Amino acid sequence: MDTESLFIGRLSVLAERNDPIDTSLYEKYDVKRGLRNANGTGVLVGLTSIGDVVGYEVKDGKKIAIPGKLLYRGYNVADLISDAEAHSQFGYEQAVYLLLFGELPTQSELELFKKYLGELRTLPPNFTEDMIMKAPSADIMNKLARGVLASYSYDKNPEERSLSNILRQCIELISRFGTLTAYGYQAKRRYYDGKSMYIHNPLPELSTAENFLRLIRNNKAFTDDEAKLLDLALILHAEHGGGNNSSLTVHVVSSADTDTYSAIGAAVGSLKGYRHGGANIRVIEMMDDIKSHVRDWSSEKEVKEYLRKIANKEAFDHTGLIYGLGHAIYTINDPRATILRDHAAKLAKEKGLEDEYNLYKLIERLGPEVIYEKHGDEKKICVNVDFYSGFIYTMLNIPRELFTPLFAVSRIAGWSAHRIEEIVAGGRIYRPAYKNILAERNYIPIEKR
Repeated sequence: MDTESLFIGRLSVLAERNDPIDTSLYEKYDVKRGLRNANGTGVLVGLTSIGDVVGYEVKDGKKIAIPGKLLYRGYNVADLISDAEAHSQFGYEQAVYLLLFGELPTQSELELFKKYLGELRTLPPNFTEDMIMKAPSADIMNKLARGVLASYSYDKNPEERSLSNILRQCIELISRFGTLTAYGYQAKRRYYDGKSMYIHNPLPELSTAENFLRLIRNNKAFTDDEAKLLDLALILHAEHGGGNNSSLTVHVVSSADTDTYSAIGAAVGSLKGYRHGGANIRVIEMMDDIKSHVRDWSSEKEVKEYLRKIANKEAFDHTGLIYGLGHAIYTINDPRATILRDHAAKLAKEKGLEDEYNLYKLIERLGPEVIYEKHGDEKKICVNVDFYSGFIYTMLNIPRELFTPLFAVSRIAGWSAHRIEEIVAGGRIYRPAYKNILAERNYIPIEKR
């Protein structure tokens, strides 16, 4: 081991030793860990009119589980999807319009908005060469965050805080997130995977979903069904209330009166985390592990036994987590997962992957039982959106390193709406309290240490 590694190792031991906090102190001082109340509900820190996540009712201080609903500006997201499917249209752009402006667009308003988005998808001159190709990243989320921050340098008016300027910046980011992500992926292919790199131009007449598939594939080819299914996933991921970690990050950073690029860049960093948007990759990795260790995928006994090993930290990544199960708000069901599951069934049948789909369904049923056996918690557990999203992306031949970036390509719509809401209706910097538990100490001169 080299000198630097030994030095860092010693410092790590010091850091860990000097930062222990007795867990009983959290209860003593009534600390809301993770901004959660004792009953699992979130601490109320703000008001929003953008989105609502419904999974339970509180009666007499107790949470009562109810079927899950996801609302965008008061409209059920399931209705947005049904309407898009009924008219065989791409619906993500309409969802973006609704989230930004609070109302459903007329057909003419929607067409103008789509045209505006389409015209902005191409990155500024020299951006691709200077900001993406010259500094590729092995992780596309980090590359995306850098692309967001670099966009500041290409903005002629990056610091103005007027609503019109912030709205312009947000719309430009919404339109370009797919391009930034796809080009970051192509750079990774070239410099880290030793594969060919294909830089295609986005087409203004194509939807967000169509352009994304066009940009990540060497032949630019995709089917209408593929694009429509990706569009559906984008709609489902576009917004999830103000309390999710990345949207809260936008509110917190925006409340400090910083620029748009700093606020959105911070949100990308939040979404990357395995406890947030990065969970979809962990689900796929977990499923790979299960498929390699369970001989009979249809056997309830074998599958449940292996899930027990995962829960007991004896298998997979030894964290004890069954990824894709559980949600802070949804109890009976995550409506996003329900919609994706139904579409996954159809796609799996088309691609001859019904055995794998049935394994997902089995884990969806058995996982909550295993968690209850392990923890004895009567809280209802359901699969969340991450459980099926990665499976669908895999069947669409989308590389798994793009799963979480795709989440960002969609969620930039919700982040933008939350930034605007904070600028318009916030007006006060977030400043929660932390209780110091270390007494004041007398300073020791260096020669006496």
